[in-house]
Amino acid sequence: MLLGVDTFWQGVDVPGPALSCVVLTKLPFANVGSPLEEARRRWLEENDGDYFRDWSLPKAIMKFRQGFGRLIRSGTDRGAVVCLDSRLLRKGYGKAFLKALPPCRRLESLEEFGAFFNPPAERRAELTPE
Repeated sequence: MLLGVDTFWQGVDVPGPALSCVVLTKLPFANVGSPLEEARRRWLEENDGDYFRDWSLPKAIMKFRQGFGRLIRSGTDRGAVVCLDSRLLRKGYGKAFLKALPPCRRLESLEEFGAFFNPPAERRAELTPE
């Protein structure tokens, strides 16, 4: 299991069964209080842009997709990404994050999550690489 911290988004590579679960505690929005982000916001507003729509959201979606990609590094990799940030489902922009992900199964409960990691014996043979 890997808990997503900022350095995680920038290129951790753990292929194979060593990494099977990535937990993202929050969506990867930049710190809006930083001087750089404040300058970007001002510049965008002065040029008829919208900081959130034109910069912050697209940047966070790209980073989220990159974080998701840390889990599946080859055709035989298998695992789950858990996002603990309720904004993913609660806010309208959460759909944009989900739409940016590669095709995958979405688990809706802890029971499904447990079954994913402990499949019945007949399914285990299908999921085990040769």
